[in-house]
Amino acid sequence: MNPLLLDIPLQIETERLILRAPHQSGDGMIVNKAIKNSINELKEWLPFAQRVPAVEETEMNLREAHMKFLKRDSFRFLIFHKNTNDFIGTASLQGIDWDIPKCEIGYWMNTTYTGKGYMTEAVKELINLGLNHIKFKRMEIRCESTNVKSRSIPEKLQFTLEGTLRNDDLSADGCNLTDTCIYSIVS
Repeated sequence: MNPLLLDIPLQIETERLILRAPHQSGDGMIVNKAIKNSINELKEWLPFAQRVPAVEETEMNLREAHMKFLKRDSFRFLIFHKNTNDFIGTASLQGIDWDIPKCEIGYWMNTTYTGKGYMTEAVKELINLGLNHIKFKRMEIRCESTNVKSRSIPEKLQFTLEGTLRNDDLSADGCNLTDTCIYSIVS
């Protein structure tokens, strides 16, 4: 089947969260504010967060993500609290290989909302979407070996740690070699 013909929901709900594709004007301002508030934590792990981007840059990034969603190249979701509409973070199905088919899950959080299980809840729903709706045969989470918070999510969700690639990547600031843990779940 051609992936362009797949019906992928633009919005998904969990018990506490709404995950929706970034398609509304003004999403950039909301996401940019979270990056700004969380920059000290994010910059340790994410190359894009080495500086606070301009709101316009974030808005452009989200519009590009929406185009990739429509083209079925990747599926980024903005995560909001269902009751308060507070922005919690993003989670994505990315690095898609439709020939297998497989993908990688990526995520980051607004620091204000860490430690409450929100990202685990969001990723669990993306696993359901990926394995049961899209029919991926493999889903991966890759993260730096020292990123304990990020590693806890696949571990809670019963992914298999397939291995650690030594000296596999550069740190977010580009200054040091880092090890990458690869977790997977298969159908």
